[in-house]
Amino acid sequence: MIRSLLAGCGLALSLCAPVLAQTYPNQPITVIVPYAPGGNTDVVGRIVTEQMSIILGQKLVIENIGGAGGTTGSLKAARAAPDGYTLLVGQMGTHAASVGLYPNLPYDPVNDFEHIGQLSDTPIGIFVRKNLQVKDLQGLIAMIKANPDKLNNGHGGVGSTSHVSCVFFTSLIGARPPMIPYRGSGPAFQDILSEQYDFLCDQIPHTVGHVKAGSVRMLAIALPERSDAVPDVPTTIEAGLPAYQASGWNAMFAPKGTPKPIVDKLNAALRQALDDPSVKARLEGIGAVLPRAQNRSSDGLKAFVGTEIQKWAPIMKAANIEPPK
Repeated sequence: MIRSLLAGCGLALSLCAPVLAQTYPNQPITVIVPYAPGGNTDVVGRIVTEQMSIILGQKLVIENIGGAGGTTGSLKAARAAPDGYTLLVGQMGTHAASVGLYPNLPYDPVNDFEHIGQLSDTPIGIFVRKNLQVKDLQGLIAMIKANPDKLNNGHGGVGSTSHVSCVFFTSLIGARPPMIPYRGSGPAFQDILSEQYDFLCDQIPHTVGHVKAGSVRMLAIALPERSDAVPDVPTTIEAGLPAYQASGWNAMFAPKGTPKPIVDKLNAALRQALDDPSVKARLEGIGAVLPRAQNRSSDGLKAFVGTEIQKWAPIMKAANIEPPK
C-alpha cells in the first residue's frame, strides 16, 4: 500500500509525506548489510535492528549482500525505492575509504543517501593466528619486515574496514605484505581461527569471544586507552606504534529521496534503541563504542561521513591499490 501511495504522490510527495509517516511502517523493512554474515557490520547491525523492530512494530530483516568491499550492497541500497522499506548499514569502508579506492565509485556516500544515524564506533585490533611465533606487536612488525613476501594478511574485501585499516598499518611500518581478500570480515576471521593466514586488522566486536577463548591473539588495540571488553590487550601506544590510531564505525542510511518524516521516524527509533540498557550492554560487551550524540542525528552523521572521507580517501589513494573488478 505504501509503495503504491508513494508512486501516486508524484510531484505532491511533500504533501503526502506526513501521511506516509503516520502509516509507516506497515510491512517488514529490508536492511542491507553489504558483507557476509558473521562480520562486525552484520553483528552490530543485528543487535540494533532487533530493538528497532520492537520499537517500530515491524520486523527489520537483514539481507547480506557481499562483494566489492561492500560497494555492491551499498549500490543496491542507493538504487532502491525511497520509501523507507530498504535501508543500509554502511561503514567506514563503504562510505569513506571507497572514495579513494574507486575512481568511478557508482554512488556518492554523502549525496546519494539519506543519513539516518550512527550505530556504533568499532575499535580496530591487530590479530595474529594463535600459533604465530611472535610475543607482541613489535615482534609482528619485525617478522613482517624480515619476511615481506611470506606473512599473509587476510581482510574482508578490498575497500572494507579490515582492508583499509591494515593498509594504514602496513604503510606506517613501511611494508606491503601479500593480502588475501574475502567476501567479508566474517569469513576472513573464520580462516584466521583455522590458521589459514598470519595476521588481520579488524574491528573488535565480532572477535572478543574468540580472543577470550584463546582461539586467536590480539596484539594491540588502536585506541588511546584500553578497552574494557579486552582489558589485557595493550593499546598501540603502549605497544610502540602510537601513530596507529584507527576506528571503524557503522551507520544506517536510506536511499536518497526517502521522505523526511520517515527518516525522522527511523532516526527516533535508532536513538531509542541505542538508549536501551540491553542494547548498550550488548554493544559494549563486544567492544563497540556508542556513538557521540551529534552523530546519532541525520545532519551529524552526514557531516561525519564527509570528515571520514577526508581522512581515509587520501590513505587509499596513496596506497595505489587496484580496486576489484
